[in-house]
Amino acid sequence: MIDGRPALTNMEVRSARAADAETIARIYAHHVQHGTASFDAIARTSLQTEEKIGDIMTNGWPFIVAERAETIIGYAYVTAFRDRPAYSFSCENSIYVDPAFVGQGVGVHLMRALMEQASNCGFRQMIAVIGGGEPASVALHSKMGFTHAGRMRNVGRKFGRWLDTVYMQAELGEGDRSAPAREPA
Repeated sequence: MIDGRPALTNMEVRSARAADAETIARIYAHHVQHGTASFDAIARTSLQTEEKIGDIMTNGWPFIVAERAETIIGYAYVTAFRDRPAYSFSCENSIYVDPAFVGQGVGVHLMRALMEQASNCGFRQMIAVIGGGEPASVALHSKMGFTHAGRMRNVGRKFGRWLDTVYMQAELGEGDRSAPAREPA
């Protein structure tokens, strides 16, 4: 049981494909229209989502989906935290779950796989930038070992109210306990 609901079984996590863009765009649109985790006012189209999948995977970074019975029920990906070379070992995550499957362990499965794959890509820190300080997102990240790294008060406005952004951070792999094999260019 997770949050009083049965945990999903037979869930698989795999790399996203271009053909997944429509479902991913639908999941994201729900969160844009009904939540504050994203400060977007207009959701990406299927074509824009397909391009995003391609851009992320071209960089060799993970963009993954959770699937049950061949239906996508959530997705997650990482991007560079910032584009300056000194940040090249830090990534920012994004994770969204189909509203019908929230609270059933999808986020935990996705985040576990995402953190492992991001570490395998050479990232040493993962940053969560949580719009609106969404309690469910903060709880998921805390459960996965993220710690509070800061709060920016009233930096966003959506649904007629001011919103904070919460920053959380998790160490990946060796973190800062060793130097990377290569230094940023």
